[in-house]
Amino acid sequence: MRWFKPLLLVCAGALNVAAFAPLSWFPLGILSLACLFYAWLAAESPRQAAWLGFAWGLGCFLGGVSWVYVSMHVVGGMPAPVAALMTLLFCLYLSLFPALSGWLALRLRSGPLLSLCMLAAAWVLGEWLRGVLATGFPWLLSGYAHTPPSPLAGYAPLLGVYGVSLVAALMAAALAQMAHLRRLLPVALALCVALPLLGAALRTQQWTQPHGEPFTVSLLQGNVPQSLKWDPARLELSLQTYATLARDYPAQLLVLPETAIPLLFGEIRKDYLKLLTDRDSHVLLGAAVTVREEDRPDGYANGAVLLTPELQAAAYFKRHLVPFGEFVPAGFAWFLDLMRIPMSNFTAGPQQQPALAFAGQKLMPNICYEDLFGEELIRDVPQSTLLINLSNTAWFGDSLAQPQHLQIAQMRAMESGRMMLRATNTGMTAALGTDGRVLAVLPAFTRAGLTVTAQGYTGLTPYVMIGNLGVGLLLFLIVWLSARAVRKDRSPN
Repeated sequence: MRWFKPLLLVCAGALNVAAFAPLSWFPLGILSLACLFYAWLAAESPRQAAWLGFAWGLGCFLGGVSWVYVSMHVVGGMPAPVAALMTLLFCLYLSLFPALSGWLALRLRSGPLLSLCMLAAAWVLGEWLRGVLATGFPWLLSGYAHTPPSPLAGYAPLLGVYGVSLVAALMAAALAQMAHLRRLLPVALALCVALPLLGAALRTQQWTQPHGEPFTVSLLQGNVPQSLKWDPARLELSLQTYATLARDYPAQLLVLPETAIPLLFGEIRKDYLKLLTDRDSHVLLGAAVTVREEDRPDGYANGAVLLTPELQAAAYFKRHLVPFGEFVPAGFAWFLDLMRIPMSNFTAGPQQQPALAFAGQKLMPNICYEDLFGEELIRDVPQSTLLINLSNTAWFGDSLAQPQHLQIAQMRAMESGRMMLRATNTGMTAALGTDGRVLAVLPAFTRAGLTVTAQGYTGLTPYVMIGNLGVGLLLFLIVWLSARAVRKDRSPN
């Protein structure tokens, strides 16, 4: 019986994965958290609560981040036992954050109402720490489950993904507190009814306004297997693929995914670039670009290059690099020896970069993993009218990563009040509205183009203006009040 409750929480954590794409059964996310919070309230000590949080996290991350194994073994060629061990260790690390949340929630437990708030605050603090420590891994944040059609999506333009997590966690905490104490029924019902209703009402609010004229965009999905992409003998495959797609899907702007052409940009023939812009199109091309630094004269950056029909170029360079995939943390050179990762030592781009001008619009690219970090992306929103993500998701194979990544992009569109266009190598190439809805999407693992009408937007959502400050102040207030109540309860009369 000692292991029965932890095993139940492993199952509850695994259930949480179904709240996210592709299933998107978002109520299960709240129910799963409610099970965890109930276990915390019944825990005998902060240490026991931490262990229960760890068990829940293990179920969630083993189920939801299984694509890490696919990336390392199936695509990267790492031996299966080593890849399985590395995936397990990674999930064990991620599970430490729900454990920390459980410890904090029990350590600062006080009265019923304040404990309810502390459960939610401790949960979001754990998610925030996971999103910033060691370059951050904010994947499967509970707020991401609440993209449309969830009514809680309405909170995204106000409070961002951590704010949505807080609202969902408050509902879960209310259910848990009600079940644990068998009272507080009016409070639980009020929160579980009022919060979704308010979120649904907020979804009707238009925070930003159209800017300029609509224009056509073709998002090109080459579906070039990762195993062939960097093979010099197969270079012609990539060149022919995107030349054909550019011809078959003409538009004012053509967007090719991250490192679509497996060459340094300066090595791509000008006659080929001219072929891409042959129909008077501008082209946004994902490519590695040589950069010159005093300590790295042969360095290169992961870039997005905007080409005019006259082949004039402007570029954006990726700023938030992926550890192990784009740079090697100290002491981990052995890791890359076990995987076949070409061009794995990129130089990060400058933190401040201008938007790319096109047809009266200001395009702001972000590359692959960068759209996980909403607090970084919103720094560019005031100067931009449209967001474009370029990704090479072939590294994740046929896994949960693709629909989960698309859902993350939906949250970024809602937070920023901008359309988000996604051009990916294998999926999911899509156009997202400012309200987070998927306007159009290509099936994964198909070679095609997605031609859509894009619209720029101006104006700022509340989240763009204040970032995570609003949620941060709420969390600080809850923790401060809880700590004060605990000290008062423990002080001698």
